[in-house]
Amino acid sequence: MNVLVTGGCGFIGSNLVKYLRKHRPAWTVVNLDKLTYAGNLENLTELEKDPKHVFVKGDIGNRELIDHLIFQHKVDAIMHLAAESHVDRSILGPEAFIVANVLGTNVLLEAARHAKLSRFLMVSTDEVYGSLGPTGLFTETTPLDPSSPYSASKASADLITLAYEHTFGLDVVVTRCSNNYGPYQFPEKLIPLMIANALADKPLPVYGDGKNVRDWLQVEDHCAALTLALEKGQKGGVYNIGGNSERENIQIVKMILAAVGKPESLIKYVTDRPGHDKRYAIDASKIKRELGWTPAHTFEKGLAETVKWYLDNRPWWERVMSGAYKTYFDSQYAHRLQG
Repeated sequence: MNVLVTGGCGFIGSNLVKYLRKHRPAWTVVNLDKLTYAGNLENLTELEKDPKHVFVKGDIGNRELIDHLIFQHKVDAIMHLAAESHVDRSILGPEAFIVANVLGTNVLLEAARHAKLSRFLMVSTDEVYGSLGPTGLFTETTPLDPSSPYSASKASADLITLAYEHTFGLDVVVTRCSNNYGPYQFPEKLIPLMIANALADKPLPVYGDGKNVRDWLQVEDHCAALTLALEKGQKGGVYNIGGNSERENIQIVKMILAAVGKPESLIKYVTDRPGHDKRYAIDASKIKRELGWTPAHTFEKGLAETVKWYLDNRPWWERVMSGAYKTYFDSQYAHRLQG
């Protein structure tokens, strides 16, 4: 099989590309990435000379390029991960999220439809469901109720994707995952940010009271689920992917501080962000029942491995944080940490 992976130099994308090359060695992976601030070719250094990994720098909104790649590489299926994905950034500038996540997805769907591809996998997020109360789980039939420009753009992309199956007969599958963590995650997200700041003895900014709850999914477990969804998912199906690992944000921050031997006095509570969802929790029984997927990592095991990776790869995240992220972090948090 020849697969076009969009966003293959980002966090989940680069882990997926490596997973496919390891576990589906006969496949050719065409990796399309725009290399924005969160896309990094360094994530895939080990595949530089791999003839079955083809990297192309480009925009998913470029229809001519998409058509060319599908034809040139005889692409059978698309695994669509490319997206603007940070909630805080979507609050600051929603338009970029509409362009990338909605319009970009539509370009890919049109290309897939006209090329009659065998499958289009839309990789989405549990954030499209909105916020849960203290009990209950998101299922695939939970009504969509996005709370941020980011989650609204992803919900829009999901619905457009499903409409292409209903209207045009395109073979699509939508997956909705909980919060991912693991190697190569850009340090604007909770776990890598807290690790990096703790190791640098910088304040660890925690929104509100820190009691927002998320379900956590180790990224390689997610990649395994995506591969099964591509291969075996039901046409027009939606699959939730979760790690069965609900934790309050403050619990995770304290676990990280303990793992790196730093004091809890580094924690700094900051003003909560607008529209901050209180709790996410995933019911992943459908993908387990239909496709036989289960996560291989407990949260404790996965977090320990992740902390070790950031300890062993300090030059990688220091280079990342010295550039675009430093400017962003300074603009978002510095004034709050002084108060």
